[in-house]
Amino acid sequence: MADTDTIDTPHLLTEEKDGILIATLNRPDKLNAITREMMDLLTEAVLRFRDTASLKVLLIRATGRYFSAGADLKAGNQNRISPTGHTASGIRENHRLNLNNMQQLWDEMEHIEKPIVVAHHGMCVGGGLEMSLSCDFRLASRSAGYAFPEGLFGVLPASNGVSRLTRQCGPHWARWLIMANKPAPADMAFTMGLVHQVFPDETFEHEVMEFCTHLAKQNGEQMGAAKVAIELCAEVGPNMGRHVERMANSALMLNPEYQEKMAAYVKNVGGKKG
Repeated sequence: MADTDTIDTPHLLTEEKDGILIATLNRPDKLNAITREMMDLLTEAVLRFRDTASLKVLLIRATGRYFSAGADLKAGNQNRISPTGHTASGIRENHRLNLNNMQQLWDEMEHIEKPIVVAHHGMCVGGGLEMSLSCDFRLASRSAGYAFPEGLFGVLPASNGVSRLTRQCGPHWARWLIMANKPAPADMAFTMGLVHQVFPDETFEHEVMEFCTHLAKQNGEQMGAAKVAIELCAEVGPNMGRHVERMANSALMLNPEYQEKMAAYVKNVGGKKG
């Protein structure tokens, strides 16, 4: 087999279904290793999702036996290297500004006020895991597994891997994946708090679509406010957190849809009591 991708095969496929934008990593013969093309196409998909009112949920999934093997190291350096790229400060700048735009895209995914779901049917490694940590919901099949192989080379996952993993799972499990350089199968990832739910391989695709369809039916204003409020409450103490709740609800309760539904509910309950 040649060491190049199939001619004219896009590294990422997109389709829309009932308000769900499905983005599929599509380099199965390369274990969905992340290239600049894949990142560019994923960026386009994320921005399309952000800016299209009819799209309610973004689902990221993959073809082949891996979800993603991380960055494609065989593709060579596809980033712009700063003039000081061979100094410690230059390397830090390259991590922040380059890496195929990873840090900027992961941040944007985290900030978009719509739900993003990632579905892992196989191993999710390195940059693929860093991307997944920026999603709101992580679903796994029994065959999924997780690892940060950067420790094999004596470095850290440098595109928000340490920071987001520690925030999601705590330092206890961050040490396991990063310091000990040990993998985590799906059931262990669930225990760690890395994934929300694990499904049988046989029903995985159906369960994922059912969950995304459920999300697409939720109130968009509530979902957006909840996403922002949860992020803020993770950063502040309980007193400030209660202020965040009040601020968010003060806007939501002015929403005509809320007022109509609440009035109908009160009328219905009152009628039953009578």
